[in-house]
Amino acid sequence: MIHGMISVLVAAVLAALLATQGAAAQAILLEGARVVAGDGSPPIENAALLVEGGIISRIGRKGDIALPAGGTRIGLDGKTMMPAIISTHVHPGFQKGLTYLAENFARETIMDDLNRERYFGISTAISLGIERGDVMFQIRADQAEGRAGGAQLLLAGRGIGAPGAGPGNPIYANFAYAVTTEEQIRRAVQEQAARKVDIIKIWVDDRGGRAPRLPIALARAAIDEAHKHGLKTAAHIFYHDDAVALAEAGIDAFAHLVRDREMSDALIALMLRNKVYVMPNLNAPERGTHNSPPAWVDEPYLAGLLRDVVASEVVGRIRNSFSGRDPAELARRQQGYAILQRSVAKLSAAGAAIILGGDTGLEDNIFGYAEHKELELMVGAGMTSSGAIVAATSRAAEFVGLTDRGTLAPGKRADLLVLDANPLDDIRNTRRIAKFYLAGVEVDRAALKASMTGSARQ
Repeated sequence: MIHGMISVLVAAVLAALLATQGAAAQAILLEGARVVAGDGSPPIENAALLVEGGIISRIGRKGDIALPAGGTRIGLDGKTMMPAIISTHVHPGFQKGLTYLAENFARETIMDDLNRERYFGISTAISLGIERGDVMFQIRADQAEGRAGGAQLLLAGRGIGAPGAGPGNPIYANFAYAVTTEEQIRRAVQEQAARKVDIIKIWVDDRGGRAPRLPIALARAAIDEAHKHGLKTAAHIFYHDDAVALAEAGIDAFAHLVRDREMSDALIALMLRNKVYVMPNLNAPERGTHNSPPAWVDEPYLAGLLRDVVASEVVGRIRNSFSGRDPAELARRQQGYAILQRSVAKLSAAGAAIILGGDTGLEDNIFGYAEHKELELMVGAGMTSSGAIVAATSRAAEFVGLTDRGTLAPGKRADLLVLDANPLDDIRNTRRIAKFYLAGVEVDRAALKASMTGSARQ
């Protein structure tokens, strides 16, 4: 009975999405809102934004842009528009209700996660290397053909590491390649490139001593082979010396911050010189710093959105996860997190290429919820609200070469969030979503909520 109801709801969501595809979106004129372009430029107050055929054609002041014949005028006085969010570090498909299992990795669970992303205003999500089989590739193909909804999925395919040094949770065993020679790592990259992945992922550190580090010579070979195929490479790192060697070797992105020490001025200068992007991934480390529920657990908009998309039991487990922690371990985690915050502040002050990455999809690091919380933590670590928005929009798009989105500008896709309050005043206002448009078509968030509420109760 429950599964039948869920199927009906999911079918209704998909039908609504497909009904808008293949036909040119009606011209719409969005007037009266503040426009935050996503590129760090000053906001445009009392603006008008014209969308034609799903593309932004003009931006100006309210009253200066005429509505085309047959178009629709939408008043947004007092609201703020910003680009839809792009999330560069996700791992869909493993959490189903209270369970977190390899057996959950299937189309239905992955699509639930991508629909959660869409509900939270995220247009695009990059699955970063914890993948197996064909299911993710089929979803990506179905989205391209208009047969599947959710946030647009980009893929790293199977990640690559030394034996035993792949993704951390035991349920991910055998997901990644295990390589020991240059021939093996080049072949792994070639195999993923042949599948037309969007990026290559490597694990470099020793995973807390449980495995050997990936030798820098092999990492360099992976980077070189990826670049031959026109692909960027992102590296999971922990140690400062690995970060230096990788930046010198031409790595394109760090999938985490350095965690054994504060990032040095010399390393940051090297990253700037070689345009190395970096994903802070503050969510999981920050959770370990509390022995009682932190303020974000009860922040009304974030908590409300979470209740919309997961079962109450999951919310309860998140709330209860902060109790009973060992004081010495708590102090150690707080010291470690302070290192990350100082590195973020230094990176931001230096103008480094920070992009939004929250390790979304780790257990209870819920899709959509994690990204908005990550933005709050980035600002808490020293970034400006404008800088955090850039990291989540234009710079994230730049990182993966998505030239059609990431900013509100003429010629870009009309992927935009309409917010009830200004995120430049308080980054937490990204959660106050009034409307969400993809290619100029409003997303039916009520239908998404209904489908998520149903699937969350399984």
